[in-house]
Amino acid sequence: MSRVGNTILVIDDDTIVRESIVAYLEDSGFNILQAENGELGLTVFKDSHPDLILCDLRMPRMDGLGVLRNVREISPEIPFIVVSGAGVMADVVEALRLGASDYIIKPIVDLEVLEYAINRALETAQLAVENRRYRESLEEAIKTLEGNLQLLKEDQKAGREVQMRMLPRKPLEFEGYKVDHHIIPSLYLSGDFVDYFALNDHCFAFYLADVSGHGASSAFVTVLLKHMSINLLQEYQAHGGKARVKPSHVLSFINRNLLKSALGKHVAVFGGVVDTRNHTLTYAFGGHYPLPILQKSGETSLIEGRGLPVGLFEDARFEDVTIDLPEQFTLTILSDGILEVLPQSSHEEKEQYMLSVIRDGAHTVPALTKKLGLDAMREAPDDVALLVLARN
Repeated sequence: MSRVGNTILVIDDDTIVRESIVAYLEDSGFNILQAENGELGLTVFKDSHPDLILCDLRMPRMDGLGVLRNVREISPEIPFIVVSGAGVMADVVEALRLGASDYIIKPIVDLEVLEYAINRALETAQLAVENRRYRESLEEAIKTLEGNLQLLKEDQKAGREVQMRMLPRKPLEFEGYKVDHHIIPSLYLSGDFVDYFALNDHCFAFYLADVSGHGASSAFVTVLLKHMSINLLQEYQAHGGKARVKPSHVLSFINRNLLKSALGKHVAVFGGVVDTRNHTLTYAFGGHYPLPILQKSGETSLIEGRGLPVGLFEDARFEDVTIDLPEQFTLTILSDGILEVLPQSSHEEKEQYMLSVIRDGAHTVPALTKKLGLDAMREAPDDVALLVLARN
């Protein structure tokens, strides 16, 4: 499919070939500029800033390699496709070494092949631009956040207000589903974080993250997580919001960027996407424990899953699991701070107690906080976060 509206500069001294290419590409929806030699093509490029250059290699006055060298000095990233006769492959190799995106061999028998190469080069260039912009945005965010880290340490009250503003202001109600949460920090600032938001008209996403440690340094990473999730959401919606979102890909993305940030923090995450048309939940584990609890049809059980913590290992791999959602259910996700609060001695006993609490009817955030004694808690040994996803 053509990237309608992109401007292409066609440089070729063969009038018949050039005009046939121009006519075909204009019919395909591109805006076309043309030049009959390399010197004129370079002038048009400097004046008009096209999105892609299609250039013949063998031309008088200035050949395609000369054009390419000049263009690369001005714009290293613009897609540049060379057109070459079958007998000049040495020039093609040199053009690729200089940064040409692709090459087409003359005679061009099928112009659809040319159109495909153009679209592929434009898409690759656009992805490179978006990746660079995101890297720059992330680097700038990290610099800004690092500057604010000391402010968080110096002014815990202001930091708490910032962190609270990042959390969802109210429960999400979406096509018969509801997501709610509650966080109890061990200090004034929390290393636990939750978020949930609509992706499109029939899907929404949620996650619960537990940053290693607690206090100002861990709270700083929750700000970075929020920043990354906002950027991913904006990028997804900018591309139409129709592609399937895979939680495993999101965890891999966060894993890479946390490692690049060199903050020395890792995160335990459970995240998922609910499709309200198909009534499915696709989720992925990133070192999260305790296991989430699913209550449906009178049965209460733990959701199994595997996955390394996020931001700890370069080769971490995450898996997506998809399950069907019944007409009535609750899914309860808690951070590991809850294990420090419950009085039972072993992890297994704590799990069984949480299962019994939910089995006995504590299906909402207020009911859970009351039943688990969190509503009266003034100070916890570790941050405690809980998130409840329910239908009907």
